[in-house]
Amino acid sequence: MSDSNMTDFKNPSIFILLGIPGLEAAHVWISIPFCTMYIIAVLGNFTILFVVKMEPSLHEPMFYFLCMLAVTDLVLSTSIVPKTLSIFWFNYREIDFSACLTQMYFIHCFSTMGSGIIVAMAFDRYVAICDPLRHSTILTNPVVAKIGLAVVLRGGMLVMPHPFLARRWPYCRTNIIPHSYCEHIAVVKLACADISVSSYYALSVAFLVTGLDVFSITVSYIQILRAIFSLPTKDARLKTFRTCSSHLCVILAFYIPALFSFLTHRFGHNVPLHFHILMANVYLLLPPMLNPIIYGVSTKQIRDRLLRLFTHKGT
Repeated sequence: MSDSNMTDFKNPSIFILLGIPGLEAAHVWISIPFCTMYIIAVLGNFTILFVVKMEPSLHEPMFYFLCMLAVTDLVLSTSIVPKTLSIFWFNYREIDFSACLTQMYFIHCFSTMGSGIIVAMAFDRYVAICDPLRHSTILTNPVVAKIGLAVVLRGGMLVMPHPFLARRWPYCRTNIIPHSYCEHIAVVKLACADISVSSYYALSVAFLVTGLDVFSITVSYIQILRAIFSLPTKDARLKTFRTCSSHLCVILAFYIPALFSFLTHRFGHNVPLHFHILMANVYLLLPPMLNPIIYGVSTKQIRDRLLRLFTHKGT
């Protein structure tokens, strides 16, 4: 039988994920931090959802947005880690063509949603600090729901062309993906066709989403900082700034790994492939792990509820 991975074919029924090429011997060891990060992400985000649901004092816009972020993080990390661990632990590299496109969609869709939710949280902080008396009338529950729906629709619609375009390309050279998950460009690069449409659209969406979101966050925080520095006392300024500290940490945890991964992928031509793939996994796994930790440590209401939960059983 000829090499099935290099035989002429179109639209293969399966793809082969290599995991992290060049580091196959270390897959089991690499799986340990990956698995640990995933467990922390799942436990942490479910804890956030549980605490917000059980604590009436947390039923306000900032924590509703935090719950949206927790759900997004759970879906995003679950989209990649189970399959990645099956490669690392059991050498189960096959993934169905449709499942690959579905994974691709979920990864990019929920990454886009996460960015949108962080913008919504920045808007919440802006209203809370710059116009506190109108905060409850501006960010009502219906408005929060509409913002959440807009974030979902934006992510879903912008990313929808990715799998549709990927499905229409002929794959007649190889079905081997040198990656641990079905990353969009890694998949369409296998097509034996001009993939300029997919490539340019993906790049346009990435720049549009990231550019607009970072711009919106920057504008919000410029106004927030102006409001903070106009406060009369240092204590008042520090107290107000602390209300933004957790959100600022979430922003850094979300955008810095993603930016680093993007820059090394686009311009780090001498960087080894395994480093690119490790970074591509880290920037998707790190925020879901860190977000509940950041809010759990820095938010007094969440800390207090957790302490009551563990010190007074049945409370």
